[in-house]
Amino acid sequence: MFDDKFVWGVASSAYQVEGTDPDDGRGKTVWDTFTEQGRIFQNQNAYTSCDHMHHYKDDYALMKNLGIKAYRFSLNWARILPEGTGRVNEKAIAMYRDMILTMKENGITPYITLFHWEFPQALQEKGGWLNEEVVDWFGEYAKVVAENFSDLCEYFITINEPQCVVGLGHLSGVHAPGLKLSIPETFQIAHNLLKAHGQAVINLRKYAKQKIRIGFAPTGGVAYPYTDSAEDIEAARKVYFGFYNPMDNWTWNISWFSDPVFLGHYPKEGLEKFKEYLPEITETDMQLIHQPLDFMGQNIYNGYYVRQGADGEPEFVDREPGFPKTACNWPVTPKAFYYGIKFLTERYPLPLYITENGMSCHDNVSFDGRVHDNDRITFLDSYIGAMQRAYDEGADIRGYFLWTFLDNFEWSEGYRERFGMIYVDFMTQRRIVKDSAFWYQNVIGTNGGNLSTNQTTKEILFLDPVCTHNIWGGTRLREDFHYPVEGDDLWECWGISAHPNGDVTLRDCGFRGMKLSELWKNIRKFSEMWTVTVSHS
Repeated sequence: MFDDKFVWGVASSAYQVEGTDPDDGRGKTVWDTFTEQGRIFQNQNAYTSCDHMHHYKDDYALMKNLGIKAYRFSLNWARILPEGTGRVNEKAIAMYRDMILTMKENGITPYITLFHWEFPQALQEKGGWLNEEVVDWFGEYAKVVAENFSDLCEYFITINEPQCVVGLGHLSGVHAPGLKLSIPETFQIAHNLLKAHGQAVINLRKYAKQKIRIGFAPTGGVAYPYTDSAEDIEAARKVYFGFYNPMDNWTWNISWFSDPVFLGHYPKEGLEKFKEYLPEITETDMQLIHQPLDFMGQNIYNGYYVRQGADGEPEFVDREPGFPKTACNWPVTPKAFYYGIKFLTERYPLPLYITENGMSCHDNVSFDGRVHDNDRITFLDSYIGAMQRAYDEGADIRGYFLWTFLDNFEWSEGYRERFGMIYVDFMTQRRIVKDSAFWYQNVIGTNGGNLSTNQTTKEILFLDPVCTHNIWGGTRLREDFHYPVEGDDLWECWGISAHPNGDVTLRDCGFRGMKLSELWKNIRKFSEMWTVTVSHS
């Protein structure tokens, strides 16, 4: 199990949950423009979404009732600074301060993410992340955040998933702003983004009103070993931090985005492979990027098999036929969660928080009015169990933020995917607590004690009873209980017994044929380990 200091939370982003209001004073984001261009599933938008900006008091009360201890949420840059720089929207400051105060009143520790893709459209029109002035723009935004919220909040994360910002937003164009730029331009964007992170760290610390803790939250699929052999593990590690993706998908990379931030340099292998595409990278740049941090975050959802090939080099292995998938067709790979945590904590010298993990399910309201999302429970049980394995082996992991609390606007997929523990009826704004939320409540309350990995076995033991003949007996055991016994002088039934007079036999389980007394003698924790079912047939 996890210790009492382990942080159990949920995560969200501003644009996905907040919604809008005619009088909220916020500026336009690149995602607003993206939706107006009809580039979202079924032309959906986030103008209402979960309407969290009007329901947050109830939402935080619900979090409290479910035992949630921490909430990782983002601020909308364009809500706070409608033009991206300059004028501050005081309505936004007041709303976010009240949100944070309400969280704390409900015993929830706030973790603020400065940027979860809510890029101001006004700055996009000035070149966006490709304009090197973005370093100063983001630094100014960080200053405003520190001045207005650092008295209430101790934990800050600068940027969420830079791989997605660069790759999905500017290379493939799947996400806002929906651009398909040249490879060199995307490397310039990535470098600008990392410098902006560094400037934000400087300004957060400079203008903070108390000692604060700052982190960074990248992502990426995990290369994990096909077997647990030393050779396959090393091959997986090499791929996880290596450069095996084609150039049209280069941004799905761990070390290019994490090494500069956590280690202070770009990886040598990447510098060599990418040299024809790179912008000028100076020592001053690297000093700016490599600011002292207090923790690292990582968003992990799935991974892919790697093993050592016959030539000693890594090779990729196809998943087995019928491998489990989520509703959005992502593979279910808890072993990747274990190895991702192990690899990250071995390479980078900072405590780790899992800043996102979860799954999309085909959730529906059942006939009883509830949402029975057993697939999500199974997923989370296996992933959190894998996390505990790494934790038990010494990985310095401090917390876990489940993605996500409310079903919400899932970016280009609109409302097609449901990742939440809470079902949201987007027409009525009704919230329904899913079974997984109650299960997670128990995880938090027991620090993982209810995970299947912490149960020695859940096997059901079926027992054949011992029925005793006596001269004064009768036929009721056969007639009333349907025991398949002969004679009219039956009087006693030893149903669950290790007594010498009625030592029952186990059947239809891994201990088939063993007497209960043997099991009791050999396995002293019997009463905590098994459920006993008496056979009546």
